[in-house]
Amino acid sequence: MINILAKANSAVLQTIPYQAGKPIEEVKRELGITDIIKLASNENPLGSSPKAIRAVMDIVNEAHIYPDASYYNLRLAIAEYNGVDIKSITVGNGSENCIEFLIKAFLNSKSNVIVDQYCFATIQILIKSYGAEIIKIKSINYRQNIEETINRVNSDTKMIFVVNPNNPTGTYTTHEELVYLLENIPSDILVVVDEAYYEYVDKVDYPKTLDLIKIFPNLIISRSFSKVFGLAGLRLGYLISSIEIADLLNRSRLPFNVNITAAVAGIAALSDYEFLEITKKINKDGLMQLEKGLEQYGIEYIPSVANFITIDAKSDGVNVFNKLLQKGIIVRPLVPYDLPKHLRVTIGTFLQNERFLTVIKDILV
Repeated sequence: MINILAKANSAVLQTIPYQAGKPIEEVKRELGITDIIKLASNENPLGSSPKAIRAVMDIVNEAHIYPDASYYNLRLAIAEYNGVDIKSITVGNGSENCIEFLIKAFLNSKSNVIVDQYCFATIQILIKSYGAEIIKIKSINYRQNIEETINRVNSDTKMIFVVNPNNPTGTYTTHEELVYLLENIPSDILVVVDEAYYEYVDKVDYPKTLDLIKIFPNLIISRSFSKVFGLAGLRLGYLISSIEIADLLNRSRLPFNVNITAAVAGIAALSDYEFLEITKKINKDGLMQLEKGLEQYGIEYIPSVANFITIDAKSDGVNVFNKLLQKGIIVRPLVPYDLPKHLRVTIGTFLQNERFLTVIKDILV
């Protein structure tokens, strides 16, 4: 028998697939539990923007028609929301799809990319699948070491990723640190700042990337509709870059890469300021609630600025994860990130957070 896989791209063969958060339906099937809360995938506990839901319902009768391949209205809404030129926007089927445009356009097997040791797993999978080398920088207190990032740059370095806030640690790189990085590397190396959680951040020293992109044309910003806007299931993300880079990326982007429902939902969600503010307040209050409870029970955690918090499960994170599952609570074990004792917990509603704290106290205290 012919071994077809022998002809496959070796980089893809050697890539370990992304392990997504455990779905609620799977837990129901396996454990026969019906009262389940999912705090595993950093989804919005309030659901989707009501304006986005209405927009999807209004457009569904046009599902037989291809969307506008240029996504003019969506790109215009994103540009106005961020105060940038529409020509600087590239849209995709989730922010990972947008990042893949970048990797496809700039990387090859002779390239290397510098990332933090706890860099979001999907980014690493994409880099590996295109055959590029990954250089991992050891973190300092779960934060990206900018000085070492600069030191590791060599002639084959094409790209540097800064996930900000980082997933799964919840830590962030400051404005000063990002400027220092941009000023101390060759200007032809792309610096991709993944800001999937940036709407949640309430820190005065968080990078003002929209200002920096005017000064550093090698800076690219990645953002998502999956988190604060509650559109994870529709898959929608975008990049903000120089107009020249955006033009190149749109050559590597396939037409109709965003479905028509995601496009109209995104436009509507950007105008739903009430939902945005409520989501941010629920998250801020929930983060404080979890921090207070964890401190009360003596459970250590990594300080977070996102919509999740990573806790130290003290021993075997997978074992604690399974015990939580038995109680109908799905969280995220972090073995793939070399954090075998840690669990990432999405910030939920007040009642969801209270339920988690009660159960984790019984398990760990």
